Amino acid sequence: MIAGVDSPRFGEAKNSWLTGTSAWTFLSISQAILGIKPDYDGLRIEPCLPDCIDGYTVHRFFRGTMLDIEVKRVFNADEEHHAKGLVVDGKALEGNVVAVKPNAGRMNVEVFV
Repeated sequence: MIAGVDSPRFGEAKNSWLTGTSAWTFLSISQAILGIKPDYDGLRIEPCLPDCIDGYTVHRFFRGTMLDIEVKRVFNADEEHHAKGLVVDGKALEGNVVAVKPNAGRMNVEVFV
């Protein structure tokens, strides 16, 4: 019996952060909190901001493309020049899935909630 081998195997079984579980947990939680999830058709963006947050910025590498995503709260639609929704590279988008072409370089996404 080799003490070093038995010690790492015991550690992997007991400590989930050594087995990769924590990475998957972090990924799942961050996607749920930020509301940015991969989808077959592209990147699904469904943020849910608590009242105490005005917005946030995310830089997400997806399908070989860097997406600069800025989520902004619209306090009063009459005062803002944007309605609630998504704007991708300056163009309004219907729905909440950003179609991302592989290796498209960089995309700018504004999300108004």
